[in-house]
Amino acid sequence: MRTVLHKFSPLIWPTLIGLMLGIILLAPLQWPPGYKETQEKDSTSVQAPVQSFHQAVSRAAPAVVNVYSLGSRPATAGEPSPQQPTSPPRAPVSLGSGVIVSADGYILTNHHVINNAASLVVALADGRETPALVAGRDPETDLAVLKVNMSRLPVAQWADSSTTRVGDIALAIGNPFGLGQTVTQGIISATHRQLRLSTYENFIQTDAAISVGNSGGALVNSAGGLVGISTALLSSDGGNEGLGFAIPSQLARQVLSSIVAHGRVIRGWLGLDLSPLRETAQTTGLLVTAVADKSPAALAGVQAGDVLLRIDGMQALTPRQVMNKEADLKPGVQTSLVLERAGQRFHLEPRVGERPTALPRPNPAAKPVGKAAVTPG
Repeated sequence: MRTVLHKFSPLIWPTLIGLMLGIILLAPLQWPPGYKETQEKDSTSVQAPVQSFHQAVSRAAPAVVNVYSLGSRPATAGEPSPQQPTSPPRAPVSLGSGVIVSADGYILTNHHVINNAASLVVALADGRETPALVAGRDPETDLAVLKVNMSRLPVAQWADSSTTRVGDIALAIGNPFGLGQTVTQGIISATHRQLRLSTYENFIQTDAAISVGNSGGALVNSAGGLVGISTALLSSDGGNEGLGFAIPSQLARQVLSSIVAHGRVIRGWLGLDLSPLRETAQTTGLLVTAVADKSPAALAGVQAGDVLLRIDGMQALTPRQVMNKEADLKPGVQTSLVLERAGQRFHLEPRVGERPTALPRPNPAAKPVGKAAVTPG
């Protein structure tokens, strides 16, 4: 071996020196751009950044409040009066949540949240508390509006619920079980859900967890815009099963505007009870099953057994569709009805009345749906 190395030593050393010089000269070209910086970053981080909804929550959460009561409604007959001995005042009871929707102190919540409360207090996320008055309530949508007198109020930013799509990100912000403000995340699972909880409903369904205490809280999109008021959950055992429901912001804004302007929700009314026609019927319309006594429809000449074909230019397809159209009509104006009686079409023009508040309506309590039940959140 020594003999061989000695024989070729004049060639080996120049070769080795050349290789070493090549390595030194080419070293800067061996690493891809940014490799060194990436290695330095990787040495201080074990994972890549993940998407966060922190900005959306920061934008929406300050306007979500806790609504609680200092007591129940005044005693009724047979119960102790304020002058009679009673137990000590009860501790504040958390009722649910609410959303501040105007800088002058209007708050949206659910009617079932405040329905049996005698005195209300609102607690803001920043720690401030203030008494609240009921500005108006609308059991037919399960919405209520509260009013507080406080400055520097955070205000939720409205989003158009009509543009909400299935699959969009949804964040539910509220006060479940009185724990304090909590945020859950999911997607919009469905729109236009009918649960028969309220007279007027058009729920947004989400799998973001909505639990007891979330009622009246905010359902917001990924930008923090208010798309709904959390209202109910569907569950077989009272727990969360990813089936939560919120009143769309579009409907909530209509109720808010009417209550702020008039102290109540004003809806049009004709006095018709409708049901679908039999599948074998050749006419497309709705059967008039009853007409309220002295109602606008009765005064105009509508009779039970007539078939309603069109209302105010709109084709009559479903009872709920017609009821919603009727509600949108302005009381005091005339509208047009196209009907059929004994095979003959005719037109009537009743003058729209205001929907009475004493009409029977569904009770927003638990209702069976298969083996599960829909309950207020």
